[in-house]
Order: sequence, then C-alpha cells, then structure tokens
Amino acid sequence: MDWREDRIGSAARGENPTVLAELQSGYAVIGDVQFLPGYCVLLGKDPNAKALAEMPRQERVQFLADVDLLATAVERACRATDPAFRRVNIDILGNADAFVHAHIWPRYEWEASELVWRPVWLYDLESWRNPATALGKQHSPLRTRITEELHSLAQTDAVRVTVE
Repeated sequence: MDWREDRIGSAARGENPTVLAELQSGYAVIGDVQFLPGYCVLLGKDPNAKALAEMPRQERVQFLADVDLLATAVERACRATDPAFRRVNIDILGNADAFVHAHIWPRYEWEASELVWRPVWLYDLESWRNPATALGKQHSPLRTRITEELHSLAQTDAVRVTVE
C-alpha cells in the first residue's frame, strides 16, 4: 500500500516520509505540494475522527494548540528564509479527506496580485500538479528549518514532541 492511501497510519508506523515531528495530538507533515514553500499539515492521530466536533473537548483543544505550534514554526522558518513572507493561513476543512487535519499555508508578497488576498484553494489546479513544485530534495533546507523551529518551540513550551 502506498503511504498516501493511509497518511495517519503510515505516520504512526514510521512509513510516511513527509513527517516532520509527532506532536501530542497528531503528526506535523510537510505538504506534498510546495507551490507555497513551507506548506504543512497537522494530521490528527485518530483516523476515525472525521471532524473536530467528534473529538472529546480536551483532544480538540490539544489539536488546536498543536496547530498553533506548527503554524508558528512555519511562520518563523518561512520568515527567516524568504523576505517576501507575509503571513500564515490556517484551514481546517475536511471536504476532500474525511479525517481531522489542518492546513498551514505560508503566504508571500510574490504571489500573483489576484491570488495573494484570496484563499489558496483558488489557485489553478495545475499548481497542485506541477512536478516543479512537488515536494523534493530542494525543500530539505526549509523542511529542516521548520523541524528545528518545532523542536525549539516545544522546548520553550515544555511540549512533548518527537522529531523524526
């Protein structure tokens, strides 16, 4: 089975190559596509939870705290590596993948003017399929930086993080 068919299970088994770190509520992963460099996702640990509302409150709150942790790490890493970094957008949708997860999208000044102020989901479908922006070795420095930021934030906040 390809790891993409079971992203959470493959992360739990150590088979998902996109995993940056295991957080208390989920797995921080770098996105398969990197047309906005630094795009990451927090995958909830429970593959049966289809929505935040299905999780006990304490688990929901922990998930949202881990989203904040990952978003802060992405922001710090992207700000340090690209002077055109603007901000981070966070999306928790679940329309295509029926498991709890949150998208962390860095946004940049170099984005097309008609897109920079709109949701990333309005990017042309070719952006999502372009081999030139697919996750690859060229993203290793940014991946490392995000992982280092996660580790640093976890130490500061005394949060348990397992760095892959």
